[in-house]
Amino acid sequence: MDLDSCFLLGYIARPHGLQGAVSAIIDADEPQAYQNLESVFVRQGDQLVPFFIDDIRISGNKAIIVFEDADGPDFARNLQGAELYLPLAALPELPDGGFYYHDIIGYQVEDRQHGPLGTVANVLDSGAQALLAIDYQGRELLLPLSEDTVSRADKEKQIIYVNFPEGLLDFYLHDQSDAD
Repeated sequence: MDLDSCFLLGYIARPHGLQGAVSAIIDADEPQAYQNLESVFVRQGDQLVPFFIDDIRISGNKAIIVFEDADGPDFARNLQGAELYLPLAALPELPDGGFYYHDIIGYQVEDRQHGPLGTVANVLDSGAQALLAIDYQGRELLLPLSEDTVSRADKEKQIIYVNFPEGLLDFYLHDQSDAD
């Protein structure tokens, strides 16, 4: 299994107790969707190593995980800080028009008023506000992701339909003409 075919589920925060259990942070909108995991991939260096789960208890975005073959606190300490991954196929289904951020990289961006703008270069998600980074004629445009700014994503055509807030695109375009 390689990183390109997986998504980051979270990370191991610290050991939990003396039997080798770990406390993990689940970075997902609905952590409870992962309550019945049988295994995860743990990143160790450049490798994803499968770990089978004996028990998992999730509360909020925190999980207590007991892995098979956990043999005490040293086992858990060695995993501290490690990232947890799952195959992309394990992502929950989304409603029509819904998308995961990694799905839309490379999609064409079409604004309601201005038409085609470029392609999705990245989605920047620092927690407070996710931003759509658009490659527009070699220049980066940033659009806050919200229900007001993104109408839908057409997976078949690979187009994301957006509504730039009034004045924001003009700001970028005006700034570009001043630089010329």
